[in-house]
Amino acid sequence: MANIVQFENVGLRYGHGEETLSDVSFTLAGGAFYFLTGASGAGKTSLLKLLYLAQRPTRGAIRLFGEDAVTLPRGRLPGFRRRIGVVFQDFRLVPHLSSFDNIALPLRVSGVPEGDIEAPVREMLAWVGLEGKADARPPTLSGGEQQRVAIARAVIGRPEILVADEPTGNVDPDMAERLLHLFESLNRLGTTVVVATHDFHLLGRIPDAHMMRLDKGRLHDPTGSLRHPASGR
Repeated sequence: MANIVQFENVGLRYGHGEETLSDVSFTLAGGAFYFLTGASGAGKTSLLKLLYLAQRPTRGAIRLFGEDAVTLPRGRLPGFRRRIGVVFQDFRLVPHLSSFDNIALPLRVSGVPEGDIEAPVREMLAWVGLEGKADARPPTLSGGEQQRVAIARAVIGRPEILVADEPTGNVDPDMAERLLHLFESLNRLGTTVVVATHDFHLLGRIPDAHMMRLDKGRLHDPTGSLRHPASGR
């Protein structure tokens, strides 16, 4: 599988403090599944921000889809970001919009004709098990339901990469496993999936997943060899 992401000696510093990320190097292969692990404060969210182009590195090189992402002109950022789906830790749903309209939002922003929106949004609602919640607004949904709306919104545009930041942190174990199965299903369709988590109980659920571990801003077990989460092979 071709590499679609490459980080080389990437460093990230906020303000004048110490580096949040130091000398981070790894590659992501198209169509693979990755777990990014590490304790709270290890730098997982910062690394993901670099990956979905919400932040530029202080130093180092990042190549995304074969192009230099560090020097990418600002005008080209929206096009690149549409190729990356993001599930945020705090969901970031629009509270006054229905589940249907939250999921449809990326399509409308991209200029998809209104007549072409109904079918894919209904498909996504069914995919995440929320067919009966199309008209419900986020404040009336449970945490797990809100998370599933956020996932459907992230993947409605069929992204080449899906990035999920602690997607199971606000749900019970049964829902966490269900969400993970949704990511696995998307991965089987060819999307590269990166799930950041500190929940080590999930790591054995995807036998072929690659593992990356952050510790105090430095990457250990950089991707390059396949490691089984349970055995460490």
